[in-house]
Amino acid sequence: MLGTDLVIALQGRQVTALGRADLDVTDVDAVRAAVAGHDVVVNAAAFTKVDLAESDEEQAYRVNAIGAGNLATAAAEAGAMLVHYSTDYVFDGTATTPYAEGAPTHPVTAYGRTKAEGERLAMEGNPGHTIVLRTAYLYGQHGGNFAATMMALAASHPTVSVVTDQVGQPTWTVDVAAKTVELLDSGAGVGIFHATSSGQASWFDFASAIFEGTGLDRTRVLPTDSTTFVRPAPRPAYSVLGHSRWAEVGLAPIRDWRDALRDAISRGAVVAAG
Repeated sequence: MLGTDLVIALQGRQVTALGRADLDVTDVDAVRAAVAGHDVVVNAAAFTKVDLAESDEEQAYRVNAIGAGNLATAAAEAGAMLVHYSTDYVFDGTATTPYAEGAPTHPVTAYGRTKAEGERLAMEGNPGHTIVLRTAYLYGQHGGNFAATMMALAASHPTVSVVTDQVGQPTWTVDVAAKTVELLDSGAGVGIFHATSSGQASWFDFASAIFEGTGLDRTRVLPTDSTTFVRPAPRPAYSVLGHSRWAEVGLAPIRDWRDALRDAISRGAVVAAG
């Protein structure tokens, strides 16, 4: 989803786009061969099955941590910049104000632990030339996501129940891709940035806005809480990320999530099913 939008955002440049079938990021020799000759490496590969990671943390670690470290090492050897995508799950979700980029990480899930380690290995493996972009609540046209799920449920169910007690920043992958390219082109800085939309919303708020924006009756979205959906990996209650580093380097953060959603709907990235 994000990788596809990134390739689109990089149109007109010399880009090598490698999917899972093309490159195993856990194979350091294959990674070295793939990275050689490139100026920038962007790592959108990840083990993102949050619940499965609880029972298979070893595999999640191989992709999210070892894979990131391999890419960092190869980028350093090639003299390349590395961009590594990370997640809100590196935090425990207990905050009540936005997490700053420099806030201590405290992951409470296997997925979060492996992604936090991936951040560390990425920055240590290519020091001074690595950008970590934490993002969250992603939706887009080219992969499974919450917005697509809501549209599918709208076509098959009279109502949908969505939690009100998990809050974050719905973020369109097109915006993340554009911001990635802008940051690289600017040469403004390295280190950790939060690539999430401005504003905040619960999943219920997001679902309601999706229904309304696509011409559906938003009252079909019913509020519930997290006790309704018990999963192997706990979901963070608060995933709002701060954006102070953008101002520090003279760039604007990603736009408000509502504006992005309206744009995504108008451009056909979120459509009613059926």
